[in-house]
Amino acid sequence: NDSPYQGGVFFLTIHFPTDYPFKPPKASICPQKSLVAFTTRIYHPNINSNGSICLDILRSQWSPALTISKVLLSICSLLCDPNPDDPLVPEIARIYKTDRDKYNRLAREWTEKYAM
Repeated sequence: NDSPYQGGVFFLTIHFPTDYPFKPPKASICPQKSLVAFTTRIYHPNINSNGSICLDILRSQWSPALTISKVLLSICSLLCDPNPDDPLVPEIARIYKTDRDKYNRLAREWTEKYAM
């Protein structure tokens, strides 16, 4: 695998609302409201410095049929295939779109610094 996150160990915090699974364990930009969040720093356009995650199934596309396993699988997919058109960190999204080598280098540096 040529992912810049390869070999990194990334920790997440998951909080379940009292009305789960009818409401998602959704991420929010405000850290005190984040219910699914990275606790390991990561360089990614859809994950901000608070660890909040911008992922559609944690927002508008949530369904009670989704499981935490599916949420985690979607987060893994997001790592492999960022969505720079719906970023939480516009500057990282810009670098991802305009200079992929620089993005991969910086993401790898952060992985080595914070996740290994």
